[in-house]
Amino acid sequence: MKPKTTPSPPDAWDANDCDALIAELWSLREALVAMERRLAPWLREAAPAQAASAVNLAHFLALRRIDLRRLQERLSLVGVSSLGRAESHVLANVDKVLGILHRLAGRPWAALLKDEPAGMHRGRALLEAHTEALFGAAPEGRTVRIMVTLPSEAAHDEALVEGLVGAGMDIARINCAHDGPDEWLAMVKRVRHQAQRAGRRVRVLMDLGGPKLRTGPLPDGPPVVKLRPVRDAFGHVTVPAFLGLRPAGSALPVAGADLTLDADAAFLERLEPGADIELTDTRAAHRCLRVVERQGEAVRVSCERTVYLGSDTRLRLRPARKAAEDRHGAKGRGKGAAAADETLLTGLPALHGQLLLQRGDLLDLVPEGLGHAALPGAKGRRARPARIACTLPQALASVRKGERIWFDDGRIGGVVRRRHGQRVEVEITQARDRGERLAADKGINLPDTHLDLPALTAKDLEDLDIVARHADLVGLSFAQSAADVRALHAKLVALGAPRVGVVLKVETRRGFEHLPEMLLAAMACPAAGVMIARGDLAVECGYERMAEVQEQILWACEAAHMPVVWATQVLESLARTGLPSRAEITDAAMGERAECVMLNKGPHILDAMRMLDDILRRMQAHQSKKRPLLRALKAWTASLEAAESATDKATEEAAEQAAATPAPRP
Repeated sequence: MKPKTTPSPPDAWDANDCDALIAELWSLREALVAMERRLAPWLREAAPAQAASAVNLAHFLALRRIDLRRLQERLSLVGVSSLGRAESHVLANVDKVLGILHRLAGRPWAALLKDEPAGMHRGRALLEAHTEALFGAAPEGRTVRIMVTLPSEAAHDEALVEGLVGAGMDIARINCAHDGPDEWLAMVKRVRHQAQRAGRRVRVLMDLGGPKLRTGPLPDGPPVVKLRPVRDAFGHVTVPAFLGLRPAGSALPVAGADLTLDADAAFLERLEPGADIELTDTRAAHRCLRVVERQGEAVRVSCERTVYLGSDTRLRLRPARKAAEDRHGAKGRGKGAAAADETLLTGLPALHGQLLLQRGDLLDLVPEGLGHAALPGAKGRRARPARIACTLPQALASVRKGERIWFDDGRIGGVVRRRHGQRVEVEITQARDRGERLAADKGINLPDTHLDLPALTAKDLEDLDIVARHADLVGLSFAQSAADVRALHAKLVALGAPRVGVVLKVETRRGFEHLPEMLLAAMACPAAGVMIARGDLAVECGYERMAEVQEQILWACEAAHMPVVWATQVLESLARTGLPSRAEITDAAMGERAECVMLNKGPHILDAMRMLDDILRRMQAHQSKKRPLLRALKAWTASLEAAESATDKATEEAAEQAAATPAPRP
């Protein structure tokens, strides 16, 4: 029986297919040029340094309106570029492929662009030039800049700012939604001073607050604090809880204390290390505290059992300690010593009010007023639902029945059921099984609602007077249209600061959908960039779409040769707790595809900066935008050499053994 043979694969080259590819690419090229003509009025608005980038963006928009997957597959079979990395030089890439196909088919070809070879490289050069114009020169050994959000402490903590500059901060971000002008100017002054001392240039971005929808005020809860020691798996205390006690009216910190409260000065004067203090906490549980050390007028005490302290909690000096004092003739206590045997705790922080919301609950969203939890109704009537205000009442007028609403970065979701005048009734549909707590000043997202709100609020216009004089860059929050971008640029020109760089924060679904027109409008500015604000954007577009959305923004910005800031929760666990998660390490590595990565504030921010710097330096040798870089991989060199050596040795031993073995007799 004749053995079966595997047929040889057909030759990938086919003259007819090549002719068909040429025809399809000519049609594609005509579509690119047609889009350039169509957008000509927009392209003419671009600044001279941005003109070529605006044209390339028009070509990219035309390219990506077509499903090219089948064309890509056929181009790959022929062995030419499949247009998969054409973002920065769209027309030049199409022409290059057309030229190669013409030569393969034996047809004459003359370059359609005067500088076709240069066009293949110009895109990257333009992106680098625009990035340097916006963010400044790249640090040595790292192409991606690091932006850090300054905490409020940066206004007065010189050592903090010195540490940030020393750790490699390239851009300092000041969030104008917090603090005030005095604090902002103090932060700018310290950043400039420390950068000058370090011989570096650190740019300052001042981020406008924008029309952020937030929840309104809620009444504070009772002032109660909880102290809890650290226990091991067997329930044994490994680290007690430490409470600082200082004289009422004092602002002195108590070193080593988890919490510091106020007490009567005469009571504190009687306390020495080793003294025991008794109390009955808010649950009527008896507890004992022990004085660990004195710190001037203050003391630090320890507790080895969980304790809840309230405004009516009294501390009492244990009687046994009093008796010992009497026996040893304590001096200097005065006639009022007996009255100082106990004290009332003061200075307890009030608990911020919260609403407990569960799936199926109703929540009234109102234009103003103090919110409240659900109230029981009168006999025979329905209970009154929970209520909370919205900081932008005009937004409620645009809400319609059936539209989705999200609170607190998407932790709580709901659907609008009806409107009663200015009151919007929301049914909670997304919450954990035990419910979620909603506090004041939490974000509200309306992804289905068309909000006709200008990106520049009255407060933003006031803040721009300061920004124009002191910042290198300004962040336009909640940018949603070309009109928003033009309004900001016009205001900067009017303030005599046209050179201030503009960063468009894309954080709403509408902003994402209008990104091309915003990019074209931003090209009228001498320096502009885009921040992917992934927190709000994920809520607005849906978490399941976030990966796709951020990729599309990166592609469009690369086509516009516009630098991108990779923002929101980068290495957040590390910055806050000192320990990163595996997922955020991968996310930080993805940031190498942008031109700048933003870190938020946290007690371990310097550790986060060092790790991010290391990740970015490593990844830039492996990836450039969508293009993998084939750097030599040395991780496996030693194991391969060892395997080769072992193989060679085994071969030699086998040969030696064969030579030593006598040949078999015939």
